[in-house]
Amino acid sequence: MKNVIPPVKGTRDFYPEQMAVRTWLYNTARAVAESYGYQEYEAPILESLALYVARSGDELVKDQAYVFADRGGAQIALRPELTASLARMIAQRQADLAFPVRWWSFGPFWRYERPQRGRTREFFQWNVDMLGASSPEADAENVAVLASFLQRVGLTPAQVLILVNDRRLMDASFESLGIDAKARTALSSLLDRRTKVASDAWQREAIGLGLSAAQFSSLEALLRDQELWKRSVELRRFFAAIDALGLADFVRFDASIVRGLQYYTGTVFEAWEVGGDIRRSLLGGGRYDNLLADVGGTPLPAIGFAMGDVVMTLLLEKYNLLPSDLPVFPAAVLVTVFDAAHHQASLQLAAELRSAGVRVALYPDPDKLARQFKYADKIRARLALVLGPDEARSGHVTVKNLLTGAQETLPRANVAEACRQRLEASSLR
Repeated sequence: MKNVIPPVKGTRDFYPEQMAVRTWLYNTARAVAESYGYQEYEAPILESLALYVARSGDELVKDQAYVFADRGGAQIALRPELTASLARMIAQRQADLAFPVRWWSFGPFWRYERPQRGRTREFFQWNVDMLGASSPEADAENVAVLASFLQRVGLTPAQVLILVNDRRLMDASFESLGIDAKARTALSSLLDRRTKVASDAWQREAIGLGLSAAQFSSLEALLRDQELWKRSVELRRFFAAIDALGLADFVRFDASIVRGLQYYTGTVFEAWEVGGDIRRSLLGGGRYDNLLADVGGTPLPAIGFAMGDVVMTLLLEKYNLLPSDLPVFPAAVLVTVFDAAHHQASLQLAAELRSAGVRVALYPDPDKLARQFKYADKIRARLALVLGPDEARSGHVTVKNLLTGAQETLPRANVAEACRQRLEASSLR
């Protein structure tokens, strides 16, 4: 083991057990997204750095993106997020698409961050976006997709809430407090980091942006105002729509949610654990109506969110919500090889079973049956099949139930159906 080269820092090995969880998460995301009429798409892993410079802000480009020059000298980035690629793809075919477009994707991303609990440098992310609709009801639908996912995986509003605000409401509120327009972008970024800094540091930085003591005090009061959303026509319609969709229990207003990235233009939202120990946003999203124009397209309203797999998996583990019966075993049936003379017959039997829809592994070489049965136990197969000289002469196959130890010899023509029945009885077909 001394000479084993470790994985790159911040990346993960997906052994079959972890891969089963990732696949389950993907399949659940797919089911929820498709239930709302969203279509799956994918974009390149590599993009021009210029795409992110146009769209995502200095922090993502300068501090977090993996950037390199290719052999032709072009500046390339491993994608740190997907919205820029989505905007580019929409802009390329904007005249041909039927709007609103509802698209979703689940794939790998990279950010050069300090690895820690719930944060890695390579991660998988679920992206759900609607483009071409500008109403608060469209925003509510996008948030409803997320709420439906939380509900589908077994989380409750007592464990996770989606906190919602609107950049337009906050800009108007900042203006009402007399906060200079030049300071508002920096203040939004500071608000986004508020939970990560001590209260005295938060006040010191806010004052450093030019806020007076009175303005800071008024800002603090504003952030505590749970009725502030009622001043916004858009948020009143948004919450009415969420209520109509039957998901209001998962959604709350929170004036401190502003999202740090500069391209958000309206509704913004984040999911947070309620009173738990994951003291960071689980995921986030919002309205970004200017992005298509930034990458060369015609202006188009858009709303979307992104959910990473790392912190969501941690949360589901914490609440014991990961399925305990994920199919991590490679096959439900092992076909043994009695000896070299019967190897071809075992190959044919395995092929027959696969054609009948049974998942089958074939032991690769003749060996002692006891050793082959032990291997079957290790891969969590449920049935082991033996085709030896006696079975071959009589046209039968011996079927051993590895859960009970029961053994029976059946006509070869009946084996596939018998395997299906026994596996269905244990829900492991």
